[in-house]
Amino acid sequence: MDAQKKIILDMTCGGRSIWFNKNHPNAVYCDIRQEDHTSFWKSADGRSERFLTVNPDVVCNFTNLPFEDETFYLVVFDPPHLLRAGETSWLVKKYGKLDENWPQMLHDGFCEGMRVLKENGVLIFKWNERDIPAEKVWKAIGQKPLFGHHSGKQLLTFWGCFMKGVK
Repeated sequence: MDAQKKIILDMTCGGRSIWFNKNHPNAVYCDIRQEDHTSFWKSADGRSERFLTVNPDVVCNFTNLPFEDETFYLVVFDPPHLLRAGETSWLVKKYGKLDENWPQMLHDGFCEGMRVLKENGVLIFKWNERDIPAEKVWKAIGQKPLFGHHSGKQLLTFWGCFMKGVK
């Protein structure tokens, strides 16, 4: 796969849960891990099974992306958002977990996303406010989105839109 011919970057793809087409031909999917998980939980019928596959095109850390400057027109950044979850919990397996250095890590990841974004390109930032309010994230990365929207049953997920060259 020639990532340099792709125009969209998902820098933290996980199980690609936000994608309708989980193998979009214009996207390159990155994650720091490549793994499969199976879990059981109690359900109405007694016991159900769920699966998670994290299979990125490129295994890398979002704070150090292996792409040239100004490569992509669209960057999707859905970083880990959990601070207070058990290491073996399904949510940690699905989304990852932050540590006490989360402000610097998110700042560095955001800067990397902007670095690989073409001038006037768009970065979509997805954040769940379960453990950390979005305002603290915007402070850590050094800017607020141009616009955004809260979603989810409890309105804890925030979608923000940034554009390179526009603050």
